Amino acid sequence: MDLRVIGEWIDEQEWLETAAAVTQAGVKGFFNALGEARRPIKNFLNGTWLGHPLHPVATDIPLGAWTVTLLLDAIENGDRRSGVARAADASLALGLAGAAASAVSGLTDWSDTDARPRRVGMAHAILNVGGTLLFAGSLFSRKQGCRMTGKTLAIAGYLSIITAAYLGGELVYHEQIGVDHSSGKEMPDEKFAAVLAEEKLPEGKLTRALYKDTPILLVRLGRKIYALAETCAHLGGPLSEGKLEGDTVICPWHASTFELDSGKVVSGPSAFPQPCLEARIRDGHVEVRTSRR
Repeated sequence: MDLRVIGEWIDEQEWLETAAAVTQAGVKGFFNALGEARRPIKNFLNGTWLGHPLHPVATDIPLGAWTVTLLLDAIENGDRRSGVARAADASLALGLAGAAASAVSGLTDWSDTDARPRRVGMAHAILNVGGTLLFAGSLFSRKQGCRMTGKTLAIAGYLSIITAAYLGGELVYHEQIGVDHSSGKEMPDEKFAAVLAEEKLPEGKLTRALYKDTPILLVRLGRKIYALAETCAHLGGPLSEGKLEGDTVICPWHASTFELDSGKVVSGPSAFPQPCLEARIRDGHVEVRTSRR
């Protein structure tokens, strides 16, 4: 079976865009209602503290736990009091707990998407919610003594989350959601390279320069010259079109905020720091090289 037909089918479903717009507005409204707590909570869920998105880490818990559930279901003898049956039920419950963490982190990442990724992400979420409800029904049936019904619901739930996982791969590997958009760019090595005439770098203005085909962000603040990769790590936004705030730069697309002197993430949704370069002025030109820090 060619699973690409799933993506093609999603592209034809206009109702997904409507549902996505409403859901995304609700998620953003929730975070805005948190006030000052919004930034630390969103940063945690985006995974800025982890160095990459939290969501793929969280998804391993329910997927792994429910895989164990199905394996134990296959070998248990129908006695719900047996150790194997109890272990199957326990792994099922663990998966439900992990699904909650996965859903919250996933919604947080998804709330900053648009166009096709937003629509695919909506389908991904619907399938995961459906799968989770089927597993919840499976646990309830088991507790009521209907183990065969519980096993059937678990199989249906697993098929749903596996399909959702395929769409998750579509988001990462095709739409490049959750990857570091600043990596893989050609940067100067240990030798300084001229990228801009000094006269073209005004005080306190975000300025775009080029090293070969790689855009570099330059900022002059007093006697200090800062240099970062200009392509935002989150979704590739142009930092030179963003906002300079103190010694930080704010991406114009989704407001990821980075320290100028280190590239460290101050505020997400980016989970990745910006590549940082050393900069100096020599012979009337701004020169940069890969930071040695």
